[in-house]
Amino acid sequence: MTGSIKRLDQRPMTESLLARNQWRFLGLNADGVIKYFFASSAWTAIIVLGLITFSLFREGLGFFPQHYRNLEIYRLAGLEFVDIARDQGDAYAALTRHLQAVRQRHADSAELAALAAGFDAAGEPLREWLDRWSRHCAALKERWSVAEENRAARALLLKAGLTEEARELAVEQIDFAREDAPLTVALAEHHAVSAALAARVRALLASVDQLPDAPLRLELAKFQSAGEKYAAALPQVEARLSAWRHDRPVAFYESLTKFVLGGKWVTQSFWQDWYGIIPLFVGSLSISLVALLVAVPLGVGAAVYVNQIATTREQRLIKPFIEFIAVVPSVVLGFFGVAVLGEALRVLSGWPGLAWVPGFPFPERLNIVTAGLLLALMAVPSIFTFAEDALNNVPRAYREASLALGSNRWQLIWQIMIPASLSGIISAVLLGLGRVIGETMVVLLCAGNRIQIPDFSAGLAVIFQPVHTMTGLIAQEIPEVVKGGLQYRALFMVAIVLFLIALLINYVAQIFVRKYKLAAG
Repeated sequence: MTGSIKRLDQRPMTESLLARNQWRFLGLNADGVIKYFFASSAWTAIIVLGLITFSLFREGLGFFPQHYRNLEIYRLAGLEFVDIARDQGDAYAALTRHLQAVRQRHADSAELAALAAGFDAAGEPLREWLDRWSRHCAALKERWSVAEENRAARALLLKAGLTEEARELAVEQIDFAREDAPLTVALAEHHAVSAALAARVRALLASVDQLPDAPLRLELAKFQSAGEKYAAALPQVEARLSAWRHDRPVAFYESLTKFVLGGKWVTQSFWQDWYGIIPLFVGSLSISLVALLVAVPLGVGAAVYVNQIATTREQRLIKPFIEFIAVVPSVVLGFFGVAVLGEALRVLSGWPGLAWVPGFPFPERLNIVTAGLLLALMAVPSIFTFAEDALNNVPRAYREASLALGSNRWQLIWQIMIPASLSGIISAVLLGLGRVIGETMVVLLCAGNRIQIPDFSAGLAVIFQPVHTMTGLIAQEIPEVVKGGLQYRALFMVAIVLFLIALLINYVAQIFVRKYKLAAG
C-alpha cells in the first residue's frame, strides 16, 4: 500500500520533470518562453507596420505615372488652351456678381440697372466662345477615353484567346496635330472677342463717373479699380494663348508639384480631374489648430489643478470623468455636433448682442469651429493624462526646496513645476495633435466637407467657414472609387501624406519625451 502511494506521488513529479526536460531540449526555460513571447509580439507589430507602409507606397506611388498621362491628355486635347481663357471668363463673372450685388442694394437706380445689364451683355461673346470650344475639346478627350477603353478591352480579349472578337473591336487612332488645328481659328476669334470686350469694359467703367448719386459712385470705386485691372490683364491672356502649343512636353515633375501645391481637388469631372492636396491639408490643419487652442489650456490646466491643487476627493471625482471622454465613440460626438452643437452655435451667432464678433452671424452650422471644438473634447483626455504624468515625475526635492525658500502655491506651479515638466507637457500637446489630425468621423460629419481653401481675407471669421480634411476625404471617397484607377491611387497618396505627418509628430514628441526623461532622471 505504501509503495503504491509513493508511486502515485511520484507521477506528477515525473511528468513535471519530463516537461522541464522537453523545454531544455528546445533550449528554453520559463524566462526564455516569456522573452520569446514578448519578442514575437514586438516583431509582429514591426511586421504589420512594414506591411502597412509597403501597401501604402505600392498603391500610392502608382499615382504619378497615371497623373502624368492625365496631364498630357489635358494638353494634347486642348483643354489647357480653353482653361487659359476660362480663367478670364471666371474673373469677368466675379466682376458681374459684384456689380449685381451693388444693384440689389440700390434697386431704385435706373442708371445702375442699365450699367449692370450692359456689363452682363458685354461678356456674352466670351461666354459663347468658351462654350463652343469647350465642347470641341471635351469631345476630343472623350474620343481618346473611348479609344483607351477599347484598347484595354482588346488586350484582355487577346489574352483570353478571343482573336476574332478583338479584331472586331475598333480602336481609333487620334491624330492630335490634325484635331488641334482648329484651335488656330479659335485663337483669332478670341483675339477679336477680347479686344471688343476690353473696349466695352473701359466704356462702361467710364460711365460710372457719370452716375448722379455720389455715394453710389463711391461704392463702385472698388468695382472700377477691379475692372480696370481686368481690362489691363487681357493682353497677357492673349500672349499666353498665342504661346500655347499642344505638343509641348509636360515636365516630369509637374505631376508631383500639381499634387503637393495644387489648390483644387476635383473628381468625376467631364472636363478635367484635379488632385491638389492643399485644400485638404489646410482644412485638416485649421481644424487641428482650433482644437489645440481649446484643448491645451483645458487639458494642461486640469492636469495642474488635479496634481497640485485638488484634494484627494476632488481627484477621485475629476480624473474618471476626464478619462471617460476618451471612451465615447467618435461617431456619437459627431452626431452631437451635427444635431446640437452646430445648430446651437449658429443660433447663438444670430443674437444681436454678439454682432460685434467677427464672422457673426454665420450661416453654416458645420464648419471649422464646430469640428474643432469636438476634436478638442477628444484631445483633452490624452493631453491631461500625459501632462499629469509629467508633473508627477518632477523630483520631489524641487517642490520641497521651493517651499523651504518661502514660495507660495502659485509661485511653485508657475516657476518650478511647469518649467521642470515642460518637455513632458510639450510631448503631451504633440500627441494630442496626432490624435486630432488623424480623426475621421467627427470631421466627416461636422466640418462641412467643402473642398476649398478658406478665404483668409475674412480675418478671424475664417474659422466659421466649412472645409474638408484629408481623413474625411479618404473615408468619403474610397468606397466609390475603382480599384487601380487614378482617383483610387490619389487617395492612397493622401494617406501617405497623413502617414508621414503622423510619423513626424510622433518623432518630435519622442524627442521631447527623451529630454523630459533626462531632466527627470
